[in-house]
Amino acid sequence: MANLKEIRTRISSVQKTKQVTAAMKMVSAAKLKKAQDAIVQIRPYADKLHEILSNLTGSLTNTDDNLYGVERKPEKVLLVAMSSNKGLCGAFNANVIKQVVALASGKYTDQNQRGNLEVLCIGKQANEILKKTYNVIGEHNKLYDTMSYENISEVAATIMAQFVEGKYDKVELVYNQFKNAGVQILTTEQFLPVKQDEEGNEVQSEYIFEPNQSDILGELIPKSLKTQFFKAMLDSFASEHGARMTAMHKATDNATDLIQDLNLTYNKARQAAITNEILEIVSGANALAQ
Repeated sequence: MANLKEIRTRISSVQKTKQVTAAMKMVSAAKLKKAQDAIVQIRPYADKLHEILSNLTGSLTNTDDNLYGVERKPEKVLLVAMSSNKGLCGAFNANVIKQVVALASGKYTDQNQRGNLEVLCIGKQANEILKKTYNVIGEHNKLYDTMSYENISEVAATIMAQFVEGKYDKVELVYNQFKNAGVQILTTEQFLPVKQDEEGNEVQSEYIFEPNQSDILGELIPKSLKTQFFKAMLDSFASEHGARMTAMHKATDNATDLIQDLNLTYNKARQAAITNEILEIVSGANALAQ
């Protein structure tokens, strides 16, 4: 059994850890509220805009108006991995990294072997791991500092331009979709080319274009894609704080249980030490009496 000093030192260490995890939980809870409000507000707008975009893309016959919906054989693929800059958020980052690895070794094995698979990391955690194995072309870790539409749309616009130029034939986003503080859904979402109606239904809505179709689509399609990218970032950001809050809550509970166990061990050890001292005094007194 460890001596009393070692147990006291460990209790003190666990108590300090508990204070840190409790503080991190409170900070994440405060940030989660703001991030959750942002994703809840934009999600209906982004989903409806994406629905309209899918319908329009399916009805276009002129490739000049359908630059972002051109289906090509996926020879060159870009995976956008959205993780976080900081750890201590459970399996949040690990799930994204595992999904990228699964895609690279499964769905896009041929592209990866030929060097036609590239990864764009948003967040330090994914970048530090994936750059060791895959062709990571860049990182945008500072996007989390402001989370503004302007900064995020610039990244989306660059990816869109590269798709139009033919640098990539397919672009997919890998991120955690926010459901609630305790649940994050790992999502792989096709960003480019724009997917048409998945069920193959004919376009049910007839749109009237004013002043003309080319001008409207030239503004609507890029805006919809940038909004889709921004929504994915907000989803990932809210999921990060939800995952960290949950992880720190569990860590705080575990620290509390550990402190209780250590206090019990300390009391037992202290009682045993006192008993030994009493036995030594009694034995000494008996020896003197004889």
